[in-house]
Amino acid sequence: MKFYIKLVFLFLVTLIQACSSVGQNNDSSSVGQLIIAEPLPINYKSEVAIARLSEVISRAEITDVQKAQLYYDRGVIYDSVGLRSLARLDFNLALRLKPDLVDAYNFIGIHYTQLQEFPQAYDAFDSTIELAPEHDYAYLNRGVALYYGGRAELAVEDLDYFYGKQDNDPYRVLWLYLAERDVDAVKALQNLTKRAQLVSDNNWAKDIIDLFLGDVEQNQFLRQVPRGVQSSQELTERLCEAYFYLGKYNQFAGQMNAAANFFKLSMSTNVYEFVEHRYAKLELELMRADFQSRVNAQPQN
Repeated sequence: MKFYIKLVFLFLVTLIQACSSVGQNNDSSSVGQLIIAEPLPINYKSEVAIARLSEVISRAEITDVQKAQLYYDRGVIYDSVGLRSLARLDFNLALRLKPDLVDAYNFIGIHYTQLQEFPQAYDAFDSTIELAPEHDYAYLNRGVALYYGGRAELAVEDLDYFYGKQDNDPYRVLWLYLAERDVDAVKALQNLTKRAQLVSDNNWAKDIIDLFLGDVEQNQFLRQVPRGVQSSQELTERLCEAYFYLGKYNQFAGQMNAAANFFKLSMSTNVYEFVEHRYAKLELELMRADFQSRVNAQPQN
C-alpha cells in the first residue's frame, strides 16, 4: 500500500509539473486542455498466451526450428507487455536455434537502440536487411537507431527510403523530419511543408505535422487530440503519440522541463508496442546525459 501511495504521489507531481510547464509556455488555459491518459492494462490474453507457450516449449517434443518460432512468439508477447529483458532473452534463444530468423534480429536491434548500444543495433538491423532486403521496418528502425546514435545523415537515408514506400503516412513524414532537422533545420521544415500536402486531413496525425509547421498552436493541438476517438484504448494510444511529439516540439523550442514531462506522460500510457513509447524513455535518458555533461563542463569555483 505504501508503494502504491508513493506511485500515485509521484504521478500527481509529474502531472502538476507538466501542467505548469505547458502553462508557462503558452497560457493558463493549457492546464484545462491537458488530457491525461488511462494507462493500458495488461491484457489477460497475453498472460494466458505466455503460460501456454512456456508449457509447450518445456514439455512438447518439437524440432529446433519449431522451438525457435515459439521462443520468438513468446518474446513478442513479453515485449508487448513491457517485459523487455525477458523478450530479449527469448529472441536470442530463438536465434541460437534458427540463425536466419529475420524478425528476431529486428526486435533485438530495437532493444539495443533503447539501451543505447548502437553498434549492436546497427549490426542487428544489417542482419535483418541482409536476410530480407525488402523488410521496410528494418529501415525505419535502423534509421531511428542512427538518429539517436548521432548519425543523422545516415538516418535520413534510411528514413527517406522508408518514407518512399508510403509517402502519405504521417509517421513516416514525421520521423524523416526529425532526422533531417538534425542535418539542416531550415531545409527540413521546407521538406515537411511539401510532404504534408500528401497526408490526408482525415488522419489525426496530420495535426502533429501541423504543430511542427506552426499551423496550429499547442493549445489547439491539445484540444484536437480526442477528436473522433471511439474508445478509451484508442484515446490512450493517441495520447501516447501526442505526448511524445509534444515532447519533441517543446524540446526544439528549448522548453526542456515541459519536454521531459511530456515524455514521462507518454511512458505513463503503457502502450509498450508504439515507437513513441519505446523512445520516450530514451529521450529522457539523453536529456539527462546532456544536462549532466553541461554541469560537468562548468568551471568549478
